[in-house]
Parts: sequence; structure tokens; C-alpha cells
Amino acid sequence: MAISAKPSSSTTNVDLKNGVISREIFVDRGVYQDELERIFATSWLFVGHESQVPKPGDYFVSCMGEESVILCRDRQSQLHIFLNSCMHRGMKVCRYDEGNTPVFTCPYHGWSYATDGKLVGVPYFKDAYHEELDKSKWGLVEVAQLENYKGSIWATWDESAPSFFDYIGGFKLYLDLLLDTWDGQEGGTEVFGGVEKWVIPCNWKFPSENFIGDRYHNISHRSVDMVGIGPSGQGRRDMTERNGSRSLDICFPDLGHGTLGFLRSKDAPIAQAYQDSPVISEYFRWCEEERRRRRGEHTRLLGGPGTVFPNMSYLPRQPRSIAVWHPRGSNSTEAWRWYLVDKDAPQEVKDFLRHYYIRYSGPGGLTEQDDMENWNYAQTASSGVIARRRPYNYEMGMGRGDPDFQDNGLKLPGLVSDTTKARAAEQNQRAFYSRWSALMEP
Repeated sequence: MAISAKPSSSTTNVDLKNGVISREIFVDRGVYQDELERIFATSWLFVGHESQVPKPGDYFVSCMGEESVILCRDRQSQLHIFLNSCMHRGMKVCRYDEGNTPVFTCPYHGWSYATDGKLVGVPYFKDAYHEELDKSKWGLVEVAQLENYKGSIWATWDESAPSFFDYIGGFKLYLDLLLDTWDGQEGGTEVFGGVEKWVIPCNWKFPSENFIGDRYHNISHRSVDMVGIGPSGQGRRDMTERNGSRSLDICFPDLGHGTLGFLRSKDAPIAQAYQDSPVISEYFRWCEEERRRRRGEHTRLLGGPGTVFPNMSYLPRQPRSIAVWHPRGSNSTEAWRWYLVDKDAPQEVKDFLRHYYIRYSGPGGLTEQDDMENWNYAQTASSGVIARRRPYNYEMGMGRGDPDFQDNGLKLPGLVSDTTKARAAEQNQRAFYSRWSALMEP
């Protein structure tokens, strides 16, 4: 099947009825510019974590699409997110990644702003402006909506966008597996270590669709599994619980979110894990008991990799982390990765997990290196004159999802495919592009 390399609009690139998608959406500059306007300027985007700005005056410079933004706390400890651009001539008012400050001062002409965004200092205000400049009209540009959900900070530029909780919908259950503590308490996680940042020569959609639920690429990680980088020296991670569970692909086509899930049987015993360290093993055994006591039936659900549309991906279990795929052109992505840990976990546990996280994820992580090699070549293959005449195939598991899935009385929201026997499906990727198409309609 061939798809024209020069379609008339962005949406003609995606044919979900037949499960094919044009390579054009990964390389076309016009499509990319439309994405910035129609997706990144209107969607809820992950910006950072409250633990990165615990005190008044603390700030963390992040991104929303291509825009540099400042997440900060004002003197009253209120959270704000501002466009990192002076209202005079556009220079960054904050050139450091993080820190603490009473004001943000533009290094170009010296305009300065308080941590609540108000313009408080203008050089030569009396002599050059004759005190006629209305400072109240020239404060920093602030996001239209901001939400602090269990410590994760989200924002949108769109005043008319639905609330964050409408945007997330039923996917909240799966996001909670990332943000709640290992012993089942609400929230309670924190970022530890720095944020890893690196550039990948591929379109942002390749990593987003990979993390939304690509079970099919395990062949890529066979060498890592053989090395045994997991906590107990086996595979990539301790897999006992997953191997004894039902495998589920879960998505929300109207919202674009998706994740992998694992559902244990009702009588599943607590699996041994982290056996190379008795102290760590005992801690997680205790956490598992506490989680079962607090969560009951929902403890049966184990999270897997997931993506919140459009570009926030995560791993909810060890290694627990968040990745954001910042768009940097149709052929480039700046990847940022945060690592999460239970705030009240013993220091020995945090140290143990830090070493494991580093060898698993990020630009130096063995697993992520496999993924990047795939994405990089897929990007190159999307650019070729001949290659662009052929679409990519997304047919796997079409029509197999169950919107009313339940197991022994436990109901799960979303469109659910049981991939225990099938091993893999692509319904999550189709859900991602369903939402992508809806927003890209001209």
C-alpha cells in the first residue's frame, strides 16, 4: 500500500481504519509547525515536580513545547509558571537551570520581575520613561492553567482547555501508580538527583509512541537482559510478579493516553525481589504488605510504561521515572528524565535505587541506548525519497480491545486488550494517533 509523500493536510497522513500511518508526519516541517500550534499550545504538559521548588524563591527552568518556562514559588509560596522571556526584547530572564532568587533580571536591558511575575524594576524609569510606563501591563506571561497533582506540576497555555482532571480522565488510576508511594499512600514521591538531558535525532512522536505501550520490541533489549542489570542481577528488572500476571494494553482513544498493565491473580503471593540486598528486600516486602492493606483489590494492578498525551512518558515501577520528549524540530527531540523515589524511604534504599536507575535509563542507561538506536534509524528511514512512499504498519490487534474489562470483579477504565497470549498489540499507538489526528484537523 502506498501513501502519497505530499498529502494535502496533516490528517490524511493517518489512516486508522486500515492501520497505516504515513512516514511524512515524522519529517514534514509543515506538520511539525501545526503540532506546535494545535497540540503543544493547547494540551496539558508536564513541567516539573513540587519537590524541585520546595521554598519561596526556588525556581526550576523547564520547557513547554519549544518554549522555555520558569516553575517557581513566590514569597507566599504559591506556584507559578512563566514564559522565560523578557517583555521588553525577549531575552531569557533566567539563564540557570535551578536555584533561588528574589527577582528575575533580564541581562539585556535590566528589566526585573518578582517571583509572582510582576514587573518591579525598569532602568531609567523616571528619566527615559518619564514614569509613564504602566508596569502592571508588562509582567511575565503566565500559563493559563496550572495543576499540582500529587506533586507533579502540569500546565497549559489554553484558557479554554478542559481541566486537568477532565484531560486525564480515567487514566488517573494508572498515573497514580507512578505518583503514589510504594506502600500505597497518596502522593509522597520526590525527585532525587538531577534531571538528565540529552538530544536524540528523531521526531518526538517516536519515543512517545514507544513508551505508550510497545511490548513488541523486546528483541531490542535481549543483550541487556543477558547482562542482568536488574536489582537482583537478573534481566532488566525483577520480573517474578509480571511473569505470573495477565498482560494488558490499556488506552483512551479520545484522550490519547495509554499504558501497559499487569494484573496479578487474587491469591498471588508477595514476590521476592531485590535479593542482592537483604535490607532493601525487606523494605519492599514491608511496602507490599502495606499497599495490600491500604489498596485491597487494586493492589493486583501493576503498572508498566505509559504516555500521557502528547509527550510525557513514565515508568511507574522500579526504575520509577518520568521522561518528557521536548520537540526541537521535525528531526530532533530533547529528552529530559526525572527520577522519583518515596520521600520517606530509608537513605540506603534511595542510594540503591539511584545506582539501578542510572544503569537502566537515561543517555547512559543500557536500555535507553537500545531504544535510541531504533528511533534514530527510523527517523532517517522516514526521510528517504523511496521510503516516504510507503506507510508504517499499525494493524496489530485491531478490533480486539474491551471497553468493559473486568477480572474477578475488578473493573479497569479504558479500552483494554489482554495480550497475555497474543504477546503484543498496537491499540495504544492507534489511540495516540487518534487524538493526534483530532487535534491536527485544519
